[in-house]
Amino acid sequence: MLHLNKLMKQIFHKIAAVSAKAWLILFVVTAVICVVALRHNNQTMVKLRDQVYTVDKSAGDVNGALNKLRGYVFTHMNTSLSTGTTIKPPIQLKYTYQRLYDAEYNDLQAANQKIYNDGKNACPGPSNAYDPDRLACIENYAVNHGVSGANIRIPAGLYEFDFISPTWSPDLAGWTLLLSAIFFVAFAAKILLSQFKK
Repeated sequence: MLHLNKLMKQIFHKIAAVSAKAWLILFVVTAVICVVALRHNNQTMVKLRDQVYTVDKSAGDVNGALNKLRGYVFTHMNTSLSTGTTIKPPIQLKYTYQRLYDAEYNDLQAANQKIYNDGKNACPGPSNAYDPDRLACIENYAVNHGVSGANIRIPAGLYEFDFISPTWSPDLAGWTLLLSAIFFVAFAAKILLSQFKK
């Protein structure tokens, strides 16, 4: 406890030794650097997000681009990509999703066509004439062998992402934010100390 009191007195003496103007200048300089660094963090996030969209559109390495974006957002403040009050997540890999959907659709169409062809082969009758009994046979064959037009189930949530940045990060923005807060407290303490001396 004695050491804490001695430390507090030393801190107050050091604050008192520096002028209020100097503390204010230090606060303003670090606050400006902090704002610039926060803006840079956000701009870098936007650039990485745009790279994800570009890679998604061109069928490139989406996982690599997403990992870069995720890593940056998780380690830098002012870079959040969170849903918040909006309905849709901020990152949607619509091209990747569409490619998977189209592939599933094409596979389903091919499977349906195969079942239809198998049904035509399995049902007796001339293939070039209209025969209601043969058509009913083909339809029953298709229904009994699993033909379907609406079995595409790709969860869209697997291709939608939101990332939340930390409240504080140990980068230029974080350290200058911390310093500006310290300098502002020192400035306020200096003003209060000078008021008490009067």
